[in-house]
Amino acid sequence: MNNIAVFASGSGSNFQALVNAAENNELQASIKLLVCDKPEAYVVERAANHGIDVFAFTAKDYNSKAEYEFDILQKLKSYEIEWVILAGYMRLIGNTLLQEFPGKIINIHPSLLPDFPGKDAVGQALAAGAKETGVTVHFVDEGMDTGPIIAQEAVDIIEGETEESLQAKIQSIEHGLYPKVVQSLVVSK
Repeated sequence: MNNIAVFASGSGSNFQALVNAAENNELQASIKLLVCDKPEAYVVERAANHGIDVFAFTAKDYNSKAEYEFDILQKLKSYEIEWVILAGYMRLIGNTLLQEFPGKIINIHPSLLPDFPGKDAVGQALAAGAKETGVTVHFVDEGMDTGPIIAQEAVDIIEGETEESLQAKIQSIEHGLYPKVVQSLVVSK
């Protein structure tokens, strides 16, 4: 069974979708660790509710990204992590982790990349008057949402769509798509 770590910064709805899939044997991987850069985030409580260990840190307590990523790397090694799954982790991954996990770090983003990378992709899509957006799962590289695309699923934007309604439609897609994509990757490599 593949050991995975999930990185998250917020409420953790995609983390929960991955946990549910693992508990229902739809994801043949063991979620060994949650890495969170916001110790007060709700995702930490979600992990505790499922007996998943947490490494929570505050970036400003470190002198550099390389320094906190070194601590993260030591944790990942101690749990024998094979895959890093980003689920709403709001930091760019640096060379310390990229070099240790080549082709083994994936992210989910709420747009059809390359459109609307970075923060507030839902707001960006609405502000641009886009007729559709969606969900992208991609490998992580040194850029912001620039790695090779693994899977995408479109979502129509209807007249009068609000940020909240569009976010709900996107999350519904994410919660089904992400566990399936992660499963396909961990069983194939």
